[in-house]
Amino acid sequence: MRLILYSKPGCHLCEGLQEKLEQILETQNLGVELEIRDITTREDWLLAYQYEVPVLVLANLPGAEAFEQPLPRPSPRANVQQIQQMLCKYLSNTKKK
Repeated sequence: MRLILYSKPGCHLCEGLQEKLEQILETQNLGVELEIRDITTREDWLLAYQYEVPVLVLANLPGAEAFEQPLPRPSPRANVQQIQQMLCKYLSNTKKK
């Protein structure tokens, strides 16, 4: 699986969430890759997410059947453990399908 974080430069909410996600993925073996997408690099991403970042999407790895599931935005106050619990919940739901 792949976790896509849509963000933009200078967004402190994006940077905070990215830090927490990197910490989780470094310490836990969730079988998930993190991909950061800068919305300012593509017009379609900018139009879709300019007022929404950070946006977190769970997706298949390239080459697999297309699958994308937007995840609820965690509170900026959520700690690493709370974000990890949310990820585990959605990952287990995805694997059951």
